[in-house]
Amino acid sequence: MYPQIEQVASDKLPESTEVAIIGGGIIGVSTAYWLARRGIAVTLLEKGLVGAEQSSRNWGWCRSMGRDLAEIPLAMASLHLWDAWQTHLGEDLGFRRSGVLYACENPRQLQQQADWLQAANAHGVHARLLEGKELLRVMPEGAAASWSGALHTPSDGRAEPHRASAVIARAAQRLGARIVTGCAVRGLDIAAGKVIGLYSERGRLRCSSVVLAGGAWSTLFCANLGLRLPQLKVVASVLRTAPMAGGPELAVGASRYAFRKRADGGYTIAQRSGNLAPITPDSFRYLSDFLPALSQQFREVRLRLDGRFLDELRQPRHWEMDAESPFERCRVLDPQPSPAILAEARQALAAAFPFFRQLRVEQTWAGVMDVTPDAIPVISPVEKLPGLFLSTGYSGHGFGIAPGAGHLLADLIDGSTPLVDPAPFAYSRL
Repeated sequence: MYPQIEQVASDKLPESTEVAIIGGGIIGVSTAYWLARRGIAVTLLEKGLVGAEQSSRNWGWCRSMGRDLAEIPLAMASLHLWDAWQTHLGEDLGFRRSGVLYACENPRQLQQQADWLQAANAHGVHARLLEGKELLRVMPEGAAASWSGALHTPSDGRAEPHRASAVIARAAQRLGARIVTGCAVRGLDIAAGKVIGLYSERGRLRCSSVVLAGGAWSTLFCANLGLRLPQLKVVASVLRTAPMAGGPELAVGASRYAFRKRADGGYTIAQRSGNLAPITPDSFRYLSDFLPALSQQFREVRLRLDGRFLDELRQPRHWEMDAESPFERCRVLDPQPSPAILAEARQALAAAFPFFRQLRVEQTWAGVMDVTPDAIPVISPVEKLPGLFLSTGYSGHGFGIAPGAGHLLADLIDGSTPLVDPAPFAYSRL
């Protein structure tokens, strides 16, 4: 388990609530915050610890740049909400608008970014293409990379994943939200075709709405309800360095590496194109749905057969509410990082940036991303089961849009004017 995550005091499970949230990642706690801020009784149930899975294991980028056009309005809104939270929540999220830069290592990549920028300009993005002397002024000192250009957004930024979920959760608690950790939800209580509550390992909870924000677990939870939710589990390996004096402030992504500066003065580093997709039963069920997303969004995904295939093959997709569920048998997804992929990242990074040649690795970890076929999240009610809302499938880029995603889902639950158009995130598209 990633050891640095901050903890959140656990509340007692009440008998009833207005909205129940399943999952204590950054999406779940952000949704709880916005509901509690509106005076809506909300209880969040997390089988393990708040932010212990992908929410604390991601890169920490908060970007509008390079996103699918459907996500840009949500990303732009989220950046403003990050600003507000950093100022008003009373605890440091580590949010800084330090800029994000994507390397264009050849003319083809430069043209691809130019095409994206032309389409994205209609949404008011602040990105610019840099070449020649302009690029040299922005490039970190001492960089040896020879690029054709770069896409740069100085208004994008970063925050601290190991801290953010806990800070938001505590803010939600101060507004009246209940956060119950170590409490797995087994399933929903349904009557007359509507959600009227849920069943947890600690008993039944009455409610009128349920938000499923279970990340990589959401597909399995939906299977027990007879709902099809295609998500592929993709494993990304990450390392962090010891503090390094000086060095670039902006986050940089190239074809074989990505990095961003941390609040402690070290860096979070990954192999941008190197992700593993363990071969599992769900891989076979949904792989054909995912081929476009894998090729377009992740550039390189390596299929790997490991012991989890047999574990998941034996795992039931249906269970009773009075029996132990799969969510109690595994509290935290904690895959092993790939030393080979991280070695590739270090080698490529050192070749491009001499500053990183003497880095000292403090820790490595891996996280499991929940990837949808079009690599766009689901933020939506489930029409065939009134009272159930989904917020999942963030496809490796949910951390930065979490403030807006929580706001949007709260809008959909209480009938407020949506923060952005929710149509691109509808469950029905799948």
